Amino acid sequence: MTDSTTIHGYCDPRFSAVREAFAANFDKGLEVGACFAAYLDGEPIVDLWAGTADEATGRAWAQHTIACVFSTTKAMTAICAHILADRGLLDFDAPVAKYWPEFAQAGKGDMPVRYIMSHQAGLPSVTEPLPAEVFYDWERMTAALAAETPWWEPGTANGYHAISYGFLVGEVIRRITGKSVGTFFTEEIARPLGVDFHIGLAPEYDARVATMIPGETQPGADMPADSIMTRVLSNPPFSIPSSNTRTYRAAEIPAANGHGNARSLARVMAAMSRGGELDGVRLMSEPTIARSIETQCYRMDLGLGLKAKWGLGYMLRSEENPISPNQRAFGHGGAGGSLAIADLDARVGWSYVMNKMAATTVGDARAFKLARALYGSL
Repeated sequence: MTDSTTIHGYCDPRFSAVREAFAANFDKGLEVGACFAAYLDGEPIVDLWAGTADEATGRAWAQHTIACVFSTTKAMTAICAHILADRGLLDFDAPVAKYWPEFAQAGKGDMPVRYIMSHQAGLPSVTEPLPAEVFYDWERMTAALAAETPWWEPGTANGYHAISYGFLVGEVIRRITGKSVGTFFTEEIARPLGVDFHIGLAPEYDARVATMIPGETQPGADMPADSIMTRVLSNPPFSIPSSNTRTYRAAEIPAANGHGNARSLARVMAAMSRGGELDGVRLMSEPTIARSIETQCYRMDLGLGLKAKWGLGYMLRSEENPISPNQRAFGHGGAGGSLAIADLDARVGWSYVMNKMAATTVGDARAFKLARALYGSL
């Protein structure tokens, strides 16, 4: 740890190895600003933060600093969908078109909801060239996806729907509830649990937002020009620096622009790790969670270029994604390294959030080092 880096927050003495690992990441120059938090059986055991939130101004990473967590947002969006399923309002075996009639275009009338939840829909993006501003236009994005012909036969392959996942699942949520994903999340999860996480960020929060620092190599940059991931990130055009703009923060992009900190994400995942309940707030039932983490596919992912194990909206624990030593661990990672994980076997919820981005789409070595220290202390 450098002389200027002080580790702030709380760490139960039993988990001092986590604090040491967190400090070591700074000591090795791997971090600019970051936070890590964990709950065990509903009780906070680690809540650490350190470093710099904005290099240009020198603003420190503070207790209530929040950051863009990119695809870690998908875990929060998935939870919204499972709340509706728990209430009997959403059937994952029903056609998407039951809730969103326009989706039946281009032969998609029978496609089940579970395919859009598990990246098997064949709709990672659209073929119609779209200008950059459409990225922030919900109606145009959902209309384009509804009209799109699947890129492969749905259900026969999986290809990470890096951006489209949020519009697809989010539109189903909106059709059922009449509310955007951001509004639904705030009303049904954030306020009841008291968590500082936002899908669509109001300007009054900007002073607390960490500036994201792109890595030397951007996520997906090593993919061929004609790869699915390259096509996804180029239509509409997307770049990491755009995440620091007011336009990006304000939009509701439920696959990619949630803003929060490790404390808040860990609290949501703590509820999930305890069968859906925390501090008297029940998000969903245990059977609903059990169904949500049933493996939908486990094979080479056409978008990620590696083998991926998908549940209904969640990344599941696998050899390729060692989020936990336990089998019933699930959650999601985001571009650059953030992670939010729930572990039903250990009854642990944990999260890592940072602003210095690594060239990764689903979590990196910094977070896994912290997770090993956490599990090694249990």
